Amino acid sequence: MKKSILLTAIALPVLILGSARAQDVRYNFDKNTDFTKFKTYKWVELKGATPLNELTDKNIKAAIDSQLATKGLTKTDGETADLYVGYQGAVGQEKEFTSYNSSWGYGGGWYGGGWYGGPSSTMTTGQTTTIYVGQLALDMYDTNGKDLVWRGVVSKTLDSTAKPDKQEKNLNKAITKLLKNYPPKVKS
Repeated sequence: MKKSILLTAIALPVLILGSARAQDVRYNFDKNTDFTKFKTYKWVELKGATPLNELTDKNIKAAIDSQLATKGLTKTDGETADLYVGYQGAVGQEKEFTSYNSSWGYGGGWYGGGWYGGPSSTMTTGQTTTIYVGQLALDMYDTNGKDLVWRGVVSKTLDSTAKPDKQEKNLNKAITKLLKNYPPKVKS
Protein backbone atom coordinates (compact mmCIF):
# COMPACT_ATOMS: atom_id res chain seq x y z
CA MET A 1 0.00 0.00 0.00
CA LYS A 2 2.77 2.44 0.97
CA LYS A 3 4.65 1.57 -2.22
CA SER A 4 1.66 2.43 -4.46
CA ILE A 5 1.13 5.72 -2.63
CA LEU A 6 4.81 6.58 -3.09
CA LEU A 7 4.68 5.72 -6.80
CA THR A 8 1.54 7.84 -7.24
CA ALA A 9 3.17 10.74 -5.38
CA ILE A 10 6.17 10.58 -7.74
CA ALA A 11 4.31 9.88 -11.00
CA LEU A 12 1.55 12.48 -10.68
CA PRO A 13 3.82 15.58 -10.75
CA VAL A 14 5.79 14.12 -13.66
CA LEU A 15 2.58 13.56 -15.66
CA ILE A 16 1.30 17.04 -14.85
CA LEU A 17 4.57 18.70 -15.86
CA GLY A 18 4.77 16.63 -19.06
CA SER A 19 1.27 17.55 -20.14
CA ALA A 20 1.78 21.21 -19.26
CA ARG A 21 4.69 21.47 -21.71
CA ALA A 22 3.03 19.58 -24.58
CA GLN A 23 2.27 21.51 -27.75
CA ASP A 24 -1.39 22.14 -28.41
CA VAL A 25 -2.38 21.94 -32.08
CA ARG A 26 -5.70 23.07 -33.56
CA TYR A 27 -6.80 23.62 -37.14
CA ASN A 28 -9.90 24.42 -39.13
CA PHE A 29 -10.67 24.57 -42.84
CA ASP A 30 -13.35 25.40 -45.38
CA LYS A 31 -15.10 22.10 -46.05
CA ASN A 32 -16.25 23.31 -49.48
CA THR A 33 -12.70 23.86 -50.75
CA ASP A 34 -11.00 21.39 -53.09
CA PHE A 35 -7.46 21.34 -51.68
CA THR A 36 -6.19 19.14 -54.52
CA LYS A 37 -6.28 22.18 -56.85
CA PHE A 38 -3.59 23.99 -54.83
CA LYS A 39 -0.11 23.43 -56.25
CA THR A 40 1.74 26.69 -55.53
CA TYR A 41 1.88 29.20 -52.71
CA LYS A 42 3.31 32.62 -52.03
CA TRP A 43 4.27 34.19 -48.70
CA VAL A 44 2.32 37.30 -47.70
CA GLU A 45 2.46 39.55 -44.65
CA LEU A 46 -0.72 39.46 -42.58
CA LYS A 47 -2.19 42.84 -41.66
CA GLY A 48 -1.93 43.59 -37.97
CA ALA A 49 0.56 40.81 -37.26
CA THR A 50 3.37 41.81 -34.96
CA PRO A 51 6.64 41.15 -36.79
CA LEU A 52 9.11 38.77 -35.16
CA ASN A 53 12.86 39.19 -35.36
CA GLU A 54 14.49 38.41 -38.68
CA LEU A 55 16.12 35.14 -37.57
CA THR A 56 12.91 33.74 -36.11
CA ASP A 57 11.02 34.77 -39.26
CA LYS A 58 13.54 32.91 -41.44
CA ASN A 59 13.35 29.79 -39.26
CA ILE A 60 9.55 29.75 -39.24
CA LYS A 61 9.31 30.16 -43.01
CA ALA A 62 11.99 27.50 -43.62
CA ALA A 63 10.15 25.00 -41.39
CA ILE A 64 6.82 25.70 -43.10
CA ASP A 65 8.40 25.62 -46.59
CA SER A 66 9.90 22.22 -45.82
CA GLN A 67 6.58 20.75 -44.64
CA LEU A 68 4.56 22.25 -47.50
CA ALA A 69 7.04 20.77 -49.99
CA THR A 70 6.33 17.31 -48.54
CA LYS A 71 2.62 18.03 -49.14
CA GLY A 72 3.23 18.69 -52.85
CA LEU A 73 3.13 22.49 -52.73
CA THR A 74 5.76 24.63 -54.47
CA LYS A 75 6.75 28.07 -53.22
CA THR A 76 6.75 30.87 -55.78
CA ASP A 77 7.79 34.50 -55.65
CA GLY A 78 5.96 35.29 -58.89
CA GLU A 79 2.69 37.12 -59.31
CA THR A 80 0.54 34.02 -59.64
CA ALA A 81 0.05 31.41 -56.94
CA ASP A 82 -2.80 29.18 -55.84
CA LEU A 83 -2.48 30.04 -52.15
CA TYR A 84 -1.34 32.98 -50.10
CA VAL A 85 0.35 31.82 -46.90
CA GLY A 86 1.01 33.99 -43.87
CA TYR A 87 1.67 33.51 -40.20
CA GLN A 88 1.43 35.33 -36.90
CA GLY A 89 3.66 34.54 -33.97
CA ALA A 90 3.61 35.65 -30.38
CA VAL A 91 5.89 35.11 -27.45
CA GLY A 92 4.49 35.98 -24.06
CA GLN A 93 4.89 35.11 -20.42
CA GLU A 94 2.61 33.51 -17.90
CA LYS A 95 3.16 33.24 -14.18
CA GLU A 96 2.67 29.86 -12.59
CA PHE A 97 2.21 29.51 -8.85
CA THR A 98 2.81 26.13 -7.29
CA SER A 99 1.93 25.58 -3.67
CA TYR A 100 1.71 22.74 -1.24
CA ASN A 101 0.52 22.33 2.32
CA SER A 102 2.49 20.46 4.94
CA SER A 103 0.32 20.04 8.00
CA TRP A 104 1.66 18.07 10.92
CA GLY A 105 0.76 17.29 14.47
CA TYR A 106 -2.62 16.37 15.81
CA GLY A 107 -5.74 18.33 16.32
CA GLY A 108 -8.61 18.34 18.74
CA GLY A 109 -11.05 15.54 19.32
CA TRP A 110 -13.06 13.69 21.90
CA TYR A 111 -10.93 11.96 24.48
CA GLY A 112 -12.05 10.52 27.81
CA GLY A 113 -15.49 12.09 27.69
CA GLY A 114 -14.42 15.61 26.81
CA TRP A 115 -13.01 17.77 24.04
CA TYR A 116 -9.27 17.69 23.88
CA GLY A 117 -7.20 20.04 21.75
CA GLY A 118 -3.53 19.50 21.04
CA PRO A 119 -0.77 21.15 19.08
CA SER A 120 -1.31 21.52 15.37
CA SER A 121 0.58 23.41 12.72
CA THR A 122 -0.01 24.09 9.05
CA MET A 123 2.50 25.60 6.67
CA THR A 124 1.81 26.47 3.05
CA THR A 125 4.81 26.85 0.80
CA GLY A 126 4.73 28.28 -2.71
CA GLN A 127 6.90 29.06 -5.66
CA THR A 128 6.32 31.34 -8.61
CA THR A 129 7.94 30.60 -11.97
CA THR A 130 7.73 32.27 -15.36
CA ILE A 131 6.60 30.18 -18.32
CA TYR A 132 7.27 31.53 -21.80
CA VAL A 133 4.36 30.73 -24.10
CA GLY A 134 4.91 30.96 -27.84
CA GLN A 135 2.05 30.58 -30.24
CA LEU A 136 2.14 30.36 -34.01
CA ALA A 137 -0.90 30.73 -36.27
CA LEU A 138 -0.67 29.76 -39.95
CA ASP A 139 -3.26 31.01 -42.46
CA MET A 140 -3.83 29.91 -46.06
CA TYR A 141 -5.95 31.95 -48.45
CA ASP A 142 -7.32 30.94 -51.85
CA THR A 143 -5.94 33.60 -54.21
CA ASN A 144 -9.06 33.57 -56.40
CA GLY A 145 -11.47 34.97 -53.85
CA LYS A 146 -8.92 35.91 -51.19
CA ASP A 147 -10.88 33.60 -48.85
CA LEU A 148 -9.36 31.96 -45.80
CA VAL A 149 -9.45 28.22 -46.53
CA TRP A 150 -7.21 26.76 -43.81
CA ARG A 151 -6.02 27.96 -40.39
CA GLY A 152 -3.84 26.17 -37.89
CA VAL A 153 -2.56 27.23 -34.49
CA VAL A 154 0.13 25.58 -32.43
CA SER A 155 1.07 26.76 -28.95
CA LYS A 156 4.23 26.38 -26.86
CA THR A 157 6.25 26.61 -30.06
CA LEU A 158 8.27 29.82 -29.89
CA ASP A 159 10.63 30.21 -26.94
CA SER A 160 13.03 33.12 -27.21
CA THR A 161 14.87 31.99 -24.07
CA ALA A 162 15.85 28.57 -25.48
CA LYS A 163 19.17 27.90 -27.19
CA PRO A 164 19.09 28.18 -31.01
CA ASP A 165 19.31 24.40 -31.61
CA LYS A 166 16.44 23.79 -29.19
CA GLN A 167 14.37 26.56 -30.80
CA GLU A 168 14.83 25.04 -34.27
CA LYS A 169 14.07 21.49 -33.08
CA ASN A 170 10.94 22.64 -31.24
CA LEU A 171 9.77 24.70 -34.22
CA ASN A 172 10.24 21.86 -36.71
CA LYS A 173 8.40 19.45 -34.42
CA ALA A 174 5.53 21.93 -34.03
CA ILE A 175 5.19 22.64 -37.77
CA THR A 176 5.23 18.91 -38.53
CA LYS A 177 2.39 18.42 -36.02
CA LEU A 178 0.53 21.46 -37.32
CA LEU A 179 0.57 20.34 -40.96
CA LYS A 180 0.08 16.64 -40.23
CA ASN A 181 -3.54 16.80 -41.42
CA TYR A 182 -2.93 19.07 -44.41
CA PRO A 183 -4.45 18.76 -46.91
CA PRO A 184 -7.54 17.98 -44.88
CA LYS A 185 -9.56 14.96 -45.79
CA VAL A 186 -13.17 15.95 -46.38
CA LYS A 187 -15.69 13.28 -45.42
CA SER A 188 -18.26 12.71 -48.12
